[in-house]
Amino acid sequence: MASRLNKTRLAVRLGIARSSLYYLSKKQAPDEQSKQLIVSVMAGNPSYGHKRIAVALKMNKKKVLRLMQKFGLKPRIMRGKKLVKPSDRNQPVAEYSNIVYKICPLYANVAWAGDFTYLRYKGSFIYLATVIDLYTREIVGSAISAWHSAPLVKAAFDAAAKTRQCLPKYFHSDQGSEYQSETHTAQLKKHGVIVSMSKKSSPWQNGYQESFYSQFKLELEDINRFETSGHLAEEIYHQLHYYNTKRIHTAFNMSPQQFYERRQDRS
Repeated sequence: MASRLNKTRLAVRLGIARSSLYYLSKKQAPDEQSKQLIVSVMAGNPSYGHKRIAVALKMNKKKVLRLMQKFGLKPRIMRGKKLVKPSDRNQPVAEYSNIVYKICPLYANVAWAGDFTYLRYKGSFIYLATVIDLYTREIVGSAISAWHSAPLVKAAFDAAAKTRQCLPKYFHSDQGSEYQSETHTAQLKKHGVIVSMSKKSSPWQNGYQESFYSQFKLELEDINRFETSGHLAEEIYHQLHYYNTKRIHTAFNMSPQQFYERRQDRS
């Protein structure tokens, strides 16, 4: 009886009908169900935001965003703010120019881009070189080494050629000494591959690779958790496989490999 009186007094004080104190939103139950689906996707894909989750669940992205905001759900792995880009002006003339920016590949294997990054592991460095197909965004070749050198980038390119069983028309990179080396450029020219390079201090001109590495390192998380460099190398290749075959790329709403296979079926 006291409880009924308390609710009545509260309703009068708030200026609302007493019955509204017992109202439960009709959206609450389905929202809770959808929340569990979102959480399950995030568990296996810790860097997914609302767009990729929406694709994975075949759900409206606005609804996913609303639910994530409602329940305070955020990706466990999030990218930091982008650096401010310096000016392209007054850069010295290089032997090779950026040719790739003028083209828009309509097929796989037209233009590949190469780059390498370092991973700080237990007081030393491990270098990862990759080759990406600019049309499918798939990492088609990779190599790992304790040194950054021309053989490292050559190994990644050779791996790409083996994967795709062909060579691209264009190969793009930055102007690092590894990519400007006679060993690397002579190999490309020998096979009729056109060399394209970004301007110095312009990493965004190799944007697909830069974007890939930025997210890739986040998803690797703390690499010092691995007991040996062999365990780390195994995880690197696991992450590359995940990126190619499972991780949804927002440009295609599917993984790069799925996109490549679909385009191959239509050709």
